[in-house]
Amino acid sequence: MSVKQGMLALLAEEPMYGARLRSEFEARTGGTWPLNVGQVYTTLARLERDGLVEPVGGSDDEGRIAYRLTAAGREEIAAWWLTPVDRDSTPRDELVIKLALAVTSPGIDVPRVVQTQRTATLKHLRDLTRLKSRASDEPDAHDLAWLLVLENLLFAAEAEVRWLDHVEATLSRMPAAPTRGVRVAERSADVDDAPRATASLKGGRS
Repeated sequence: MSVKQGMLALLAEEPMYGARLRSEFEARTGGTWPLNVGQVYTTLARLERDGLVEPVGGSDDEGRIAYRLTAAGREEIAAWWLTPVDRDSTPRDELVIKLALAVTSPGIDVPRVVQTQRTATLKHLRDLTRLKSRASDEPDAHDLAWLLVLENLLFAAEAEVRWLDHVEATLSRMPAAPTRGVRVAERSADVDDAPRATASLKGGRS
């Protein structure tokens, strides 16, 4: 979800000024995606430019200006609620990139890299589990929102641990990392960038 869509969803409830938009966004997502004030006001300026929001009167005694959705803004957010999240443009995952580079680089102790990450992920998983255990059995709307965010993070952490276990098992069936890295470099000398990535992975599995 983009900041733009999150702010439109909040403004669909009632007019708000920037600082409140920020605090509401963070409260509803459990602080998982913190925003800075500059980001909020930059987004508001773009939304106003695109005709999706408009100011409500002038500034108050503290110089704050509230914004509300325009008709176009209401159409935009209504369409967003019913549009599936696009999984074709998946964001880059730093851990996947790190391990892809590790298994194709000579001299890297890949099992140690995996174990270090696994330890950190398990700690993160335990922390999330403790947070979930403190959640109310009958949460109100805001508590439910936080619980849903927590459960999403728990599922992601559990999946990451399973994937790291798979990586570990795969590595145990493969040659030593230094040899693997040298062989990948030799095989990829005469190919372009995109084919080279594929060749590297195939070389690692041979």
